[in-house]
Order: sequence, then structure tokens, then C-alpha cells
Amino acid sequence: MSEKLGQHYLINKVAGRKIVDALELESGDVVIEIGPGRGALTFLLAKECAKIGCQIVAIEKDKRLVEILRNTVEIHGNKVEIIHGDVLKILPNLTSRFSPLTSYKLVGNIPYYITGRLLRILSELKEKSRRRRVGTPTEASGPKLSVLTIQKEVAQRIAAGPPRMNLLAAIIQFWAEPKILMHLKPKDFSPPPKVDSAIVKLKIKDQRSKIKDKEYYKFIRIIFKQPRKTIFNNLRAGLTADGEALKARLKKFNLTGAERPENLDLEKLMALGEYLKTL
Repeated sequence: MSEKLGQHYLINKVAGRKIVDALELESGDVVIEIGPGRGALTFLLAKECAKIGCQIVAIEKDKRLVEILRNTVEIHGNKVEIIHGDVLKILPNLTSRFSPLTSYKLVGNIPYYITGRLLRILSELKEKSRRRRVGTPTEASGPKLSVLTIQKEVAQRIAAGPPRMNLLAAIIQFWAEPKILMHLKPKDFSPPPKVDSAIVKLKIKDQRSKIKDKEYYKFIRIIFKQPRKTIFNNLRAGLTADGEALKARLKKFNLTGAERPENLDLEKLMALGEYLKTL
């Protein structure tokens, strides 16, 4: 086991079964597994896909584990493809080979040090999915849903709402509906990590919002710039807007400007971003 790669193998069989069930596997699905390790989850997925007719693509960075994985799942033949490499580099190119009609899903026990970058990639792939559906067949696309094992603290931040809304939650909830499925203790892994973990499900939102992605992300980075400051102070600094004009617009949303960003829900953030973009 390579500590450098942040590998902590899930050994809780109940959690493994819960992860497989949460993927809502259907015939024709492609499942991309991140960091399969020794293949415990891969084997469960392979058995399930053998029954219903779906494919698995497992991406493993540790070269020593690749042959172990191939031997573990070889009985399932072409239902499982093992790729050696870095998922952060491979994922965007890998998904471009799927048909726009292919339903692919993401699963994995995510090393803590790549969680932020992976979530950013998923956010970018979601936006590309929209363009792909309107005639760009070579674009990479986002997963229909993801079931990820991540640090408990990060999972709680992703799923938070008022009065604990935060920048990460506002980013993720813009394109996905997060749900914490299960909390995990260090003893559920080998070797045990130093922190608690959680299984989180991210179901992709299909509906379009009025505000464009880039405009929204720019807006929430302004309003959450200094979370302990009021929304008026953050917005006035970030938008370089006239104070009276800003107050007048906030009043339309029954806001005085003295509120903290952590007390605003996603719907209000999106509507406010759309309304204030001309300031």
C-alpha cells in the first residue's frame, strides 16, 4: 500500500453493497471506478454488471495493483476494463469516447488529496454535457450520477444548506443533488485513515438554470469571498457597484444587505446572481 497515493481500502462489506445499490445500475450503463485498489468493490460491480449487462472501466494509478486487479476480475471478461493511470488526466478524455446516449456513472473511494480537483473536473464535465447534447459529439460529458467515498467533513460541507451554506456547497449543488448515504469510521478501511469518511451520492441535475455557469461561479465567489462579512460588503467590493443601487436591488429580494452568505439558500443565490449580473 502506498501512503503517497493516499490509498485506504474499504473493507466494510455493508458499505460496499450500499455503494453498488446507490449506483442504480441499468443495462447499458458504463461504470467508471476511481482507484479500485485491490478490487473489492470492482468484484461486486462486475458480478452485478454480469447479471444486467453493463460495463466497468476501472482506473488505477498504482502499477503494482493493475495486474492484481486484472487477475481478480478476469472471470468477467470484457465486462471489466482496467486502465493504469491518473484519473485526473484520464477522465476528461475517457468520457469523450462515449455516445451522447450512454449513461455513465462514477464511483470510487477517493484519496482525500484529489477530492477538490476531481469535483472541479466533474463540474466542468457537466457544462460540456450541455453543449454535447446540442451537437458536439467529441466533447467529454459528465456522469449521470456519482457515488463517492470522501472525507466526512467535505461531505458535510457539500450537503450543507442555510445556516451553514458555503462556497463548496453552492458550487456542487448548482449541478448536482448531494446526499450523504452513510458515515464511515477509520476501522472500515485498511489501513485506517486518521479521519472519518462518508459515502456521498451526487445526482446530476438535468434542468437548466437561468443564470449561466460562468456567471454563477463568478457571483458566488464574490458573495462568499469573506463569509463572515455581510453580503452587501462582499458584493459592493466584488461588483464595484454603487452602494445605493446595490441596496435597491437587494431590497427586491427582501434583503437588507446585512445578511451573511451562509444564510442564503441555493435558489436565492442563483436568482440573485442573475439579477445582479448587470451591476
